[in-house]
Amino acid sequence: MSRTSNYNNKFLATLAVVSLVGAGSLLGASSVQAQSAAPNARTWFKVCSKQGENNICNVQFTIAADNGQLVTAVNLLTVTGKIKRKIFQIAVPSGRFIPAGVAVSIDGGKANKLPYSICLPSRCLAEVPLSAGLIKALKKGGELTLTSVNFQNKKSPIKVSLGGFTAAFDGPPLKRTELQSRQKKLQEELQKKAEAARKKLEEAQKKAKETN
Repeated sequence: MSRTSNYNNKFLATLAVVSLVGAGSLLGASSVQAQSAAPNARTWFKVCSKQGENNICNVQFTIAADNGQLVTAVNLLTVTGKIKRKIFQIAVPSGRFIPAGVAVSIDGGKANKLPYSICLPSRCLAEVPLSAGLIKALKKGGELTLTSVNFQNKKSPIKVSLGGFTAAFDGPPLKRTELQSRQKKLQEELQKKAEAARKKLEEAQKKAKETN
């Protein structure tokens, strides 16, 4: 593996973590039933930053479970500078059936397979080059369907709205203060949900003891 290729792999793995945190939600679960309750979490938005000699912009959408674990993330990465790359990337939970990749369709149309590029302990990343045609299709579309297959050979389709995609893609990136606000709100929501889950468990245990 060349030095540039090795750098790119590390770079993309780092981007996956950065993009999810920047979205105001980490990812989780194999169904879309419990999505992040952070205000405005289920929206498309853009973040940009400079890393070394490269400028990185990521237009992204994330879905998280109540506990903050991975459901799905969509990233449209544009790298300019010393490295020039445009990538359409899907992040899904680990424990996937690798040969199946991630099937992507727009508005119920023909599904296209995205092969996995790397699997980390908490997520697997599937990606293809980001083309002008794909961007155009996303702007015209209403909904993405992303389907991965888990290790039990069960499909996990996830719906992602394309509402707001064009505004995020063509508009300015979020400011650092806006990202910090999203993260703070997410943490507060997760703490509330954890406390509610704890109380619910205690109440169930108490009722069980009374029944016995």
